[in-house]
Amino acid sequence: MNYSGRYKIFDSSKIKTYPVAQRTNKVKLEDLVKPDEILQKEYSTDQSESIAKLAEKIISARKSGKPVIWLTGAHLIKNGLGPIVIDLIKRDIITLVATNAAGTIHDFELSLIGQTSEYVPNALPEGKFGMATELGYINAILAEGNKCELGYGEALGRCMCDDDFRKQIEKIIAAELTFKHRYISVIANCYEHNVPLTVHAGIGTDVIDQHPNFDGESKGGCSGRDFLIYTNEVTKLAGGGVALNIGSAVTGPEVLLKAVSMAGNIGKTPYGLITADFDLKDYKPAAMTDESSGEYYFRDHKSVVTRIPQAFNGEGFYVQGNQKITIPKLYQEIIKLL
Repeated sequence: MNYSGRYKIFDSSKIKTYPVAQRTNKVKLEDLVKPDEILQKEYSTDQSESIAKLAEKIISARKSGKPVIWLTGAHLIKNGLGPIVIDLIKRDIITLVATNAAGTIHDFELSLIGQTSEYVPNALPEGKFGMATELGYINAILAEGNKCELGYGEALGRCMCDDDFRKQIEKIIAAELTFKHRYISVIANCYEHNVPLTVHAGIGTDVIDQHPNFDGESKGGCSGRDFLIYTNEVTKLAGGGVALNIGSAVTGPEVLLKAVSMAGNIGKTPYGLITADFDLKDYKPAAMTDESSGEYYFRDHKSVVTRIPQAFNGEGFYVQGNQKITIPKLYQEIIKLL
């Protein structure tokens, strides 16, 4: 990035990268869940009743042609739960997938090399954390996507699925891009099934920002378009559409909060929407109006479960527990109702 201001900046051209094949990763293809096997298992959780009710709301929404928005943090991909999302996309249950940039990085790595989740304690002391050469390819994709005025998720999906676009990227990076495991990519499956995948990114929050070819204008431009794609889907939530927030403590709640306000501002107020938050923390309803309570500042509890559904005469669910249990359980309940 060029800079013409008065301060000194870090010279990222000095950054050294190394092949991702040399990296130690914690998550491999064999760690990913298999939807068929999930349906044969028992998942014990005291949230079963809430999950069953939520599954009914999701199926009802789709039968009525209403959206089901699935916003997730990166851990869902790291936890190997991506195949559940893919199956629900194929079954026309999920109408939009949203995530942060880290979620797409894990998905990109799985598609490219069949592994993800770098072992940070090994890499960080050596200055190698996030420095795999292939991560910089995402920046090249976003730069080209920004030129084409695409969204972040669409640019990545087009690179995975469109040969001509991928060849353009290969010329820029002077390397071949082969997505050997594209079938397990949420990004690719969204693109192939015409389901928007929106990416809600920050600057300086992701390993791709460390690379010499990082361009904040491209990252921000592509992500900014995705916010508008997401908000357009939110305008359709009135009358029972569903918005899920899975393991996102700040980004997911804040994006939804701004989107519902924008929808209401243009006369498409999402009255009667259904929201749900999946996380580990205890939910204390009484704390949501008590600014002296620490729990008041849990944005997922305050916005997703409480403030938004109350404002629009909807219904908010909180599903507490390990998402390795609660998400497969939700999947089971949805499949039962199909």
